[in-house]
Amino acid sequence: MPGGSLLPFSSVSPLGSAGGGGLGPGCSPGGGVSGPGLLSLGSAGRKLSGFRLTEKFVLLLVFSGFITLCFGAIFFLPDSSKLLSGVFFQQPPPPQRPPTGPIGGEEETEVGGRLARIREEHERALREAKDTLNRAREDIKKDIQRDKDRIMVQGRVTAGGKFPPHVFKQPVGVVGNEPSDPAVKQKRDTIKEMMKFSWDNYKRYAWGMNELKPIQKQGHSSNLFGNIQGATIVDALDTLYIMGMMDEFKDAKEWVEKNLVFNVNAEVSVFEVNIRFVGGLLSAYYISGEEVFRRKAVELGEKLLPAFNTPTGIPWALLNIKSGIGRNWPWASGGSSILAEFGTLHLEFMHLTQVSGNPIFAEKVMNIRKVLNRLDKPQGLYPNYLNPSSGQWGQHHVSVGGLGDSFYEYLLKAWLMSDKTDEEAKKMYYEAVQAVETHLIRKSSSGLTYIAEWKGGLLEHKMGHLTCFAGGMFALGADGAPEDKTGHQIELAAEIARTCHESYDRTTMKLGPEAFRFDGGVEAIATRQNEKYYILRPEVIETYMYMWRFTHDPKYRQWGWEAVQALEKYCRVEGGYSGVRDVYSAHPNHDDVQQSFYLAETLKYLYLLFSDDDLLPLEHWIFNTEAHPLPIIVKSETIQNGKSK
Repeated sequence: MPGGSLLPFSSVSPLGSAGGGGLGPGCSPGGGVSGPGLLSLGSAGRKLSGFRLTEKFVLLLVFSGFITLCFGAIFFLPDSSKLLSGVFFQQPPPPQRPPTGPIGGEEETEVGGRLARIREEHERALREAKDTLNRAREDIKKDIQRDKDRIMVQGRVTAGGKFPPHVFKQPVGVVGNEPSDPAVKQKRDTIKEMMKFSWDNYKRYAWGMNELKPIQKQGHSSNLFGNIQGATIVDALDTLYIMGMMDEFKDAKEWVEKNLVFNVNAEVSVFEVNIRFVGGLLSAYYISGEEVFRRKAVELGEKLLPAFNTPTGIPWALLNIKSGIGRNWPWASGGSSILAEFGTLHLEFMHLTQVSGNPIFAEKVMNIRKVLNRLDKPQGLYPNYLNPSSGQWGQHHVSVGGLGDSFYEYLLKAWLMSDKTDEEAKKMYYEAVQAVETHLIRKSSSGLTYIAEWKGGLLEHKMGHLTCFAGGMFALGADGAPEDKTGHQIELAAEIARTCHESYDRTTMKLGPEAFRFDGGVEAIATRQNEKYYILRPEVIETYMYMWRFTHDPKYRQWGWEAVQALEKYCRVEGGYSGVRDVYSAHPNHDDVQQSFYLAETLKYLYLLFSDDDLLPLEHWIFNTEAHPLPIIVKSETIQNGKSK
């Protein structure tokens, strides 16, 4: 049961039986004295008549002492008054009354909130137990055996903090050459200075906090990370390293070693903690070889495992990493898990198995794929909601943007990261892309290609900034496309890149809105106020980077430099970089948050855009959805039983 183990009723000894409250044999809880060890007082009187006076006196002393022992034990037990009232008089417990006295309204609210949470957790536990009982016996046996195996493996891998040896071999391309073109080098140096400005201000005003408020010059933290701190530090580790900022990297490593802790009593987003913290730590380990990052990554990975304790193994969105209790976002369709969240764990969890020797991480994410493959897909599409208890789709809403985006990205990258041996991931990706192209990809009247959203069979002609990553994804997957569609995939990628550039170019600030529409006579323009903001997002620049790597068309560097100039003009403030609330305004209204992904993704992709291809070459590295580079797992280097093969 969640929240602690409860003994079955049969295992609790009643008063008077062995172990029941300390009463010895021969003492009845009903108040009388009985049993072979003690005679009734009547029979005792008859037997006493046959003894001399001294013998009678001794026997009476013995009987009196025995009675005193039995009844005295009751009175000297802890909380004896409550025990006696229950044993002798069978009084019902007093009715619960609202607290009186000096307790304030805030404390009453807190108590009520706790009771509501306990009731909610109890009801959820009952539902889970009912779902479990309805499952086939063989499935339950398999789950039990898998959990036993996991405990055995974890005990071997992490007992006392002793990990199996991992032979570190730095992958190719951690350090690249300087650009030979002086103009390109100057632009890359500018981007490095932007990183230093972001980092220095974070360190000055918000060190150890999750993010920076650059206008108020203080720390900022969202509830995505619970009480875990240091998101910007962990997110920035690999960016600092590849930019050659080794003093800053050393400071970050020292903070991680001394201050990064995960045993916090708070809910976290499994998705966000995985892509930022687990991904950031794994990447830092792979590029530097520092053991502390491997240990921290595996420790956090183990903390996230209880999220998978659902009837289907589809993980909860939210997890209290101290209690292990999980739940889904209350706004999600019918208590569903989100496709982009549970579908964006594969890369990191496969690498957790790789660096720890513990197969449980890989098993958890491979099980997600099994659940998905058993389901019918409407029109071949993957809806954004899946119920983790029933294993059925929720509301039929399909998006390659928010709620769906990185699921598709991770299918492709799972295949590439496996050294192109994961044929199942390849098949799932290209079938999904075909369905997306058939049902979601459209052209505007002026010829702009965009990816719409699908709601129960009806299209909403809206494309989000998040969706703009897809240009890079199509380019990355072009080489493996079926039926010689490589050229078509590259063309599609280029068209998406152009559309997303237009969404930037049609604003006053030359920065893209959160979402833009293709209806009502408008194209690539945000028409709603709540879609006009820009929060330092990287997806458009990510696509520019991939398109540069695959085509070397100079326009992608030109477009990237336009973004740099816009960031410097509108987002740079005295204490760092801030998002803006309306990209169509001539005067920026800042949101006062320097997002951790600005250092992890936006600045890293810009730096790579103006670097030679030998820095983190794509034939050796895969970027997770937070732009943390992870090496391709070559079959000859996989870990088996804790040893590098």
